[in-house]
Amino acid sequence: MNVPEGLFFTKEHEWVKIEGNKATIGITDHAQHALGDITFVELPAKDKACEQFKQIAAVESVKAASDIYAPMSGKILELNKEVESKPELLNQSPYEQGWLLKIAISDEKEKDNLMNSSVYEKFLEGIAH
Repeated sequence: MNVPEGLFFTKEHEWVKIEGNKATIGITDHAQHALGDITFVELPAKDKACEQFKQIAAVESVKAASDIYAPMSGKILELNKEVESKPELLNQSPYEQGWLLKIAISDEKEKDNLMNSSVYEKFLEGIAH
């Protein structure tokens, strides 16, 4: 499994890259593997508020539909419209081209509720058994 350094992760397998007061959000390599071929992405509206660990988007694959949860609270600044027309980007490039949305972070302290890459790797080992 690819678990890049410098990102933060949720138990629901979302990742967040924090740059100043902005955050880029997507699903992890583990999530895209578990889902299989992703066929549809539903993104929220721009400027919508999101709340940490609440549903923010959805993806569908050949295996299942899955809700995506916001790793942090904030306001949606930007959507990756390319994944709506090319949902396979989530499978091919979950951390680069397959990002879902960017938010303005409303509470930096929420980062303490997330896992860093080494803790997330241990978490993955624990659920693999």
